[in-house]
Amino acid sequence: MAERESQLVLGLDPDPACLWPQSLERSEWDLARLPGAAYRAAAAVTGHCRIVIEAVSDLCVAVKLQVACFERLGAPGWAALIRSAGAARERGLIVIADAKRGDIDVSAAAYAQAFFGDTATPFGEVEGVGADALTVNPLLGSDAVAPLLSEARPRGAGLFVLVRTSNPGAAEVQDLELAAGGTVSERLAAMVRRLGEPGVGEAGLSDVGAVVGATVPAHVASLRAQMPHTIFLLPGVGAQGGAVEDLAAAFAPGRAGGLVSASRSIVYAHERHGGDPADAARREASRLRELAWSLS
Repeated sequence: MAERESQLVLGLDPDPACLWPQSLERSEWDLARLPGAAYRAAAAVTGHCRIVIEAVSDLCVAVKLQVACFERLGAPGWAALIRSAGAARERGLIVIADAKRGDIDVSAAAYAQAFFGDTATPFGEVEGVGADALTVNPLLGSDAVAPLLSEARPRGAGLFVLVRTSNPGAAEVQDLELAAGGTVSERLAAMVRRLGEPGVGEAGLSDVGAVVGATVPAHVASLRAQMPHTIFLLPGVGAQGGAVEDLAAAFAPGRAGGLVSASRSIVYAHERHGGDPADAARREASRLRELAWSLS
């Protein structure tokens, strides 16, 4: 996969009721032959994701697919997820599955197969999504993360572990002070650092990253000090109120140390500024990319 001069991640959270007008035209499925609403909606979502990716792929390094937005369409939605991941790979983009999975070891292993590997059956191998990275909920502990990492690491894939998220309610749990000292987020940061140490590569960055919300820049700086070799995935720019200008601390290890994720601010830029959706998305993606590049 070619290196790109970008730290921008395109977030795709497709809403079947708010797709770009050309989405149906770019569907890979014959709508006339599809049996119901779920299949037709999934076809439209696939077309939407493809044309958004085509519009801005050269300005981005990765695409983050919000898995819930596909899963709500049932089995056709999962097919749309796989096709959208394929469209991203065709454009040379890293594929991040934003699923926030986390469960006991048996379930975690199944999630690992679904997103990174294959599942053996009496009828042959069933392919997974083929993601390059997966977002992970660590609140069950490191033994729930380990099976995901065991599947990802040999394949050259990685994890992004939730450490301090971008939503307002995050403070209710993640900022709590622990009796043993520090906050929940700081304890999670220690887990990320420990799990990631064996996966630090030649560039000095680990295959176990951290999700750190762009809406809490003070936490970005303090958590960077705790996780010097960790890639930060930084959601919350734009619609959630985060600003790229506040994220300089994320890039302390170098440009690849921070990935700025923007979803609605890119995809729906035309609703704010008018004009063709693809043109508006490119302008916003270019603006965010240049801001991130200037900080690092």
